[in-house]
Amino acid sequence: MLFNPSTADVRRFFCDAWQRARQGLPCEPLQSIAAQWCLEHPEYHRLLDASEQAIDKDFHPDAGRENPFLHLSLHLALEEQIGADQPPGIRKAWQDLLGRCDGNRHQAAHQGIECLGRVLWEAQRRKSMPDTEAYLACLRRA
Repeated sequence: MLFNPSTADVRRFFCDAWQRARQGLPCEPLQSIAAQWCLEHPEYHRLLDASEQAIDKDFHPDAGRENPFLHLSLHLALEEQIGADQPPGIRKAWQDLLGRCDGNRHQAAHQGIECLGRVLWEAQRRKSMPDTEAYLACLRRA
């Protein structure tokens, strides 16, 4: 079965992970990773604290507004890919990128999610599966 959460589900997941972590409540492993990336983005804290408003908020790229939930989701996707080494070779590409960023995990992650976002956008535009070779090549160049 394919997991296909709604926009509201994704937003609720991040807001709940953030709240649980802030309150010192136990988190599932994926919630812990999500909360860590939320912590790394203080510019999103006010939004994450207002979960009911956040769930319904519109983020229009044409207005120059980044969607914080998309950004956090890309961070989470990259973490999951590295952990599973899927696509094969991403873990090595990530370690190399991290080294080029002098161990700055957040800087490396932003370069990584830039590659992921580009590959996903291209796949959507072509109506095809993401090009994993192009993705890994982008990570190696970043």
